[in-house]
Order: sequence, then structure tokens, then C-alpha cells
Amino acid sequence: MKFTQITMIDDCGIKGPIVQKISELSKSPLVIFNDTPVSKEEIVQRIGDSDAVLLSWKTSISAEILQACPSLKFIGLCCSLYDEKSANVDIAAARELGITVKGVRDYGDEGAAEFIFAQLVYLFQGLGKYQWKADAAELKGKSIGIIGLGTLGGMVATMAGQFGMKVFYYNRSRKAAAEQKGIAYLPLQELLSTCDVVTTHLPKNTILLGETEFNHKKKNSILINTSLGLTFDKAAFSKWLSEDESSYAIFDADGMAPFEGEIAKMDRVISTDKFAGFTAEAKVRLSEKVLENLLAYQVTGLSN
Repeated sequence: MKFTQITMIDDCGIKGPIVQKISELSKSPLVIFNDTPVSKEEIVQRIGDSDAVLLSWKTSISAEILQACPSLKFIGLCCSLYDEKSANVDIAAARELGITVKGVRDYGDEGAAEFIFAQLVYLFQGLGKYQWKADAAELKGKSIGIIGLGTLGGMVATMAGQFGMKVFYYNRSRKAAAEQKGIAYLPLQELLSTCDVVTTHLPKNTILLGETEFNHKKKNSILINTSLGLTFDKAAFSKWLSEDESSYAIFDADGMAPFEGEIAKMDRVISTDKFAGFTAEAKVRLSEKVLENLLAYQVTGLSN
């Protein structure tokens, strides 16, 4: 069976060949919007009578929107879905209405990991605007603390080890397999006070670092965030960076959202307006996983 109407309600980043395959799953011509809707009313209008919609993390769908779209049966997130709390769709409300929500994971990790170490090398050796210490330095022998040892955190740990860095981690649950590989667990405050570099890899809307945590941050250290949105209290971060004039922060566009305009202007912030994990290769992986979710629902959901 086919979907009655599939609509991409914003710029989902789906690659051309996959767009064609998705269009073949829809009885009506595939509808594609290439910008982000600016209001609830516009989202409802774009969904219309669609029974399947695709959207990126830039668009949020509330319970109110779901209730206004009775034809909707399937929502495909063209972004990571870690848990209900961090989702940009009200999944609990969708479940009550019989709407299936599927996301993807692990499509942009390679690009994000490469971005992190590219920026560290530039900062350590003074190849860009800033230099970490008076003399150019190597990564070898320096300490890195990884907050959130999921797929990307694990990649960062592996790369750091290859550079000869001392690798530590903090996670809500201990990772025995990682510890067997020499990645040492530290409580959060100890990790912050110990490591030259701290990088956060947390689900969207997870604020872990506040003023107390920044008060424990090692002097002349570096904070990195490529998560979807801030992983810290913005005021506490600003205070830390202004008071410790020897420290630096590194962000891609995701890591500063929604305060990119403000954070990018701060002293000793290294940033880009690019999404580090959204490379050409990542877009292909994302597209393939979105298609897989549609095909899986076509077999199970549409046949029920």
C-alpha cells in the first residue's frame, strides 16, 4: 500500500535520488517545502490532508498541531531522535492520536568528530585567530573529557586516543566496555576541573552545566559543543568565559542555537555557521534512514 500524501514541510536535507524513491511511496504527488514554517498555522496549512510528513529539527509540532491534522498517521523526523524529552514533536500526544513518529540516529557523527579535532589542531598550533598557549602545542599528552559517551562521544574518544591524548568521560551510566579500553570515568565536577578540553554530546534540550559546574572548570581550558542547542546555562557560560581570559570555546552552528548571533561575537569563541555533522555523506546516510523508516511503516502501519 502507498501513503495517500507525503509532504516535506521544511528543508529536510533529503538527497535527490532518495526524494524520487520517497515520491514513489505517495499516491498524490510529493509536496516539498524548502524553508521553515514560521507559525503553528503555517505548519497546519502545510500538513493539510497529508497522512505522512517529513521534517527537520527546525520545525516543532505540538499537541495542538497534531489535533488539527486528523489525516496524519506518520511523522518522519529527518534528524536525531534520542528520547521523547528532546524531540521536536510531542510524541506522547502523537501516540495518543495513533500517529507514529520515527527519527534517525548516527548519520552525522563522522563530520562532527572531524570538525572537533580540526578546530583543536588550529587552536593548539595557532593556525587561526587564536592560539591556546604562548607556544604552539600538540594534542599528545593533553587531557580531554567527553560528556555523553554515545556514538559520537565514542568516536571522539577513539580519535583522541589516536592523537595520544588522555581520555576521560562522564555519562549518566557507566560504560564498562569503554573503561576496559582505557577511557577513565570521572564524576562531572572532577572531569571539569581536570581536563584541558571538555566536549559535550548530549540530547537536545539537555542543560547540564550551570554556574556551579563552570566554577569547577579548569583554568586555561576549552569547551566544545556540537550538540543540538546549548548544553549549558548561557549566563553561566558567559560569566565563565569573561572571567577566565585564558579559556576558549568551540561551536558549530548546532552548538550555539538558538543564540548563535550572540555567542559567535564573544571573545575567544571559535565558531562556524555550518552544521559540522551535515556533510554530503551525512545527507546521504540521513536520506537512506528516512526512506527506511517510511518503507517499514508502509509494510506494518498502512497494512493494519
